[in-house]
Amino acid sequence: MNILHLDSNHPLLIEQLNDLGHFNDEDYSSTKEEIESKIHQYDGIIIRSRFTIDSHFLDHATNLKFIGRVGAGLENIDCDYALSKDIHLISAPEGNRNAVGEHALGMLLSLFNKLNKADKEVREGKWLREDNRGIELDGKTVGIIGYGNMGKAFAKKLRGFDVKTICYDIQPNVGDENCTQVDLQEFQEKADIVSLHTPQTKLTINMVNERFIRQFKKPFWLLNTARGKSVVTSDLVAAIENGKILGAGLDVLEYEKKSFENLFSNTLPEAFQYLVQSEKVILSPHVAGWTVESKEKLAQTIVDKIKEKF
Repeated sequence: MNILHLDSNHPLLIEQLNDLGHFNDEDYSSTKEEIESKIHQYDGIIIRSRFTIDSHFLDHATNLKFIGRVGAGLENIDCDYALSKDIHLISAPEGNRNAVGEHALGMLLSLFNKLNKADKEVREGKWLREDNRGIELDGKTVGIIGYGNMGKAFAKKLRGFDVKTICYDIQPNVGDENCTQVDLQEFQEKADIVSLHTPQTKLTINMVNERFIRQFKKPFWLLNTARGKSVVTSDLVAAIENGKILGAGLDVLEYEKKSFENLFSNTLPEAFQYLVQSEKVILSPHVAGWTVESKEKLAQTIVDKIKEKF
């Protein structure tokens, strides 16, 4: 097959596809319109998050057999339209689930122990021990929303702690030895920590809003290593201010571009300015699944799935 690579990835991806007898072209700089003009020449596309593959693009891809996304989700692809054209969709959540689980745990422990705040203060010559007294994870109930690859990886990381781990998922019977599945009401009654591990869908966009937050029985900590648009930032800020949310670890933000490669170029929204200044918030630039190891594993997963299908 003729395969077009639209983002750079681990070199094993092209090397192994070459070994399988496929022809690989790389184009990391042309505009979307320029790609559309030649996409009819290709049987496959491999992309990360460079641009959205919409119906207009797919109408030009008259010979396309598959789209491989080197990442967990497929929200930058019009999946329904692609499937209607018998285009096989490949993603690789198995490739970075461990990285996401570790990142979520790291954010949580850093929040509990005020590590970012303490580090900054020591560098400024401040030695404030009482101000940086932490809290322990043991004895807490960790709630996971979305118990797929990422949620399961996070639950596995929690096995070394004396915690109760529960999950809420729209799919039935997804709980396992690491996590007990509960309904939403029980989840909101028991959770001390809420960690999001959901894809971006119509159901999850703006899912964490004022009403959702208010339904929790206890103040809680929020982690989001999933998709930024799942959380209404202004409602998150209000909840931090009124004490309903005790702190937040955010690897993703509502304001991200669809490509995930940039935040935004205009004036920073007021809610974002609050997050940047708050000592109760830890931020990272959509890198929870972005490790040296996951780069290789993501690429290998894509190769394996292409090999299996074609």
